[in-house]
Amino acid sequence: MTARSSFRDELVYVSALNEFVFCPRRYYYQRFHDEIGEPYELVDGRSKHDGAAKRGGWVRERYFRSDNLGLHGKIDLVETDNGTTTPVERKRAESGEYYPSDELQIAGYCMLLEDAIGEPINVGYIYLYSTDTRHAIRITDEHRKAVTRVVEQIKQLSFGDVPPLVDSRSKCEACSARNYCMPAETAMLAPELAEGTEWERTRPGEP
Repeated sequence: MTARSSFRDELVYVSALNEFVFCPRRYYYQRFHDEIGEPYELVDGRSKHDGAAKRGGWVRERYFRSDNLGLHGKIDLVETDNGTTTPVERKRAESGEYYPSDELQIAGYCMLLEDAIGEPINVGYIYLYSTDTRHAIRITDEHRKAVTRVVEQIKQLSFGDVPPLVDSRSKCEACSARNYCMPAETAMLAPELAEGTEWERTRPGEP
């Protein structure tokens, strides 16, 4: 009989929602092949987290898990102001912008926090280091449905189920998984995985 994995292994990290939505194929290689080294952005972001945690106790990193949601993760900062509890997620964001995948991540943290305290959490913040700005994200029913849907997609992902290529080629330019994903080669040898994406038009010899 196959041994049952620990329950924590069956839960989905909230940060994985962001990674999967940004590029399911990159997430696949990271999860099943473990062949992606830590990108500069992750290392740099972690150093910023560590530094902030030492400044006057401003950061209170808290770990939460929810059997009901199938989620777990560490929230960068949980603020309580006038009885309102709000999660804050910090991003390096050199572009000065946040993305829909970031919104989904903060929505996941809101859901995880409200499950823990038994109160509705309908707003979360995304803080951008590059601009030193904080953006309020109002969590809608669509956010919540999307979180639930992506959690199920991640759970159903298997070793032999390689996702299609990402829709935008620009995402691949600086991706740390490119040497394993090989998007141009995949588009030529397995064109069905490029259907509906910008890679669909790739021709032999094209970069």
